[in-house]
Amino acid sequence: MELITDKVEHFQKFYAWALTQADDRVKDWLFMQSYTPTLAITALYLFAVWVGPKIMKDREPFKFKWTLFFYNFGLIVMNFHICSQLLWYSTKLNYSYSCQPVNYTREHGEMKVASALWWFYFSKCVEMLDTIFFIMRKKDNQVSFLHVYHHASMFPIWWVGIKWVAGGQSFFGAMINSFIHVLMYTYYGVSALGPEYQKYLWWKRYLTKLQLLQFFIGMVYGIQGLLIECDFPNWMQYAGLVYGITIITLFINFYIQAYLKKKPTSKSKGGDSKAQVSNGKVANGTTRGHKRNGSVVTANGVIEAKKDK
Repeated sequence: MELITDKVEHFQKFYAWALTQADDRVKDWLFMQSYTPTLAITALYLFAVWVGPKIMKDREPFKFKWTLFFYNFGLIVMNFHICSQLLWYSTKLNYSYSCQPVNYTREHGEMKVASALWWFYFSKCVEMLDTIFFIMRKKDNQVSFLHVYHHASMFPIWWVGIKWVAGGQSFFGAMINSFIHVLMYTYYGVSALGPEYQKYLWWKRYLTKLQLLQFFIGMVYGIQGLLIECDFPNWMQYAGLVYGITIITLFINFYIQAYLKKKPTSKSKGGDSKAQVSNGKVANGTTRGHKRNGSVVTANGVIEAKKDK
């Protein structure tokens, strides 16, 4: 017990010291004063994932056609703002795509970059609602380990990023991810309008490939930053690489299950079954599932193998 007490005390001292090294520019921004709100929201999210299906077990699923449409539209706007701000000001400030240290000054452009990164962090909180909508619509098969792991980790990880490195190398990953999310939530917003709009969603597989590509680009970006000994905190770069490996491993596993493993297609009496719809099941979209090789698309654009009930 004494050992545990000592460890806790040591951690508290380290955390207090780390706060003295934090980015002073963001200290008064929403949720930035303490890690507690971020951790509490993440814990509440995980509790909802656990208790939600139990509450919905004997209830009819909710239908959120227009709610989902406007929710997705809001995320399109948010991610477009993040991406455009980071692209504009990183270009204006001549940011390097190889090594960009953090500039902690309060110069207008640098503050705009820091602000856009904070919005990126906050968007990860909003996106937790993807899971809540799945649960309330009784789409529990889409609430996979990868889905929950991604949503429950990005929000607290980016709090650390904003608290200490709201700029520099951080801009690149947030910029490309927010761009992918503009495309992704556009896809989901259209799908929310109903099955009659499925014909406009032929580009699902290309969207999935783009998302996989961004992970690899992010890994290469992080590795080269370490190799050239960029003046950016190594602990942040190593943490990003470790996290990237876990996401890529899980994502590739589901991609293989969805696209590379061939499964027999069922036949109906009148010929080919129409149960296999090429556009797949769309997250945050229609309440009627569309299958492709037994797979579904999660709220993050991830293709997941459908679980047997």
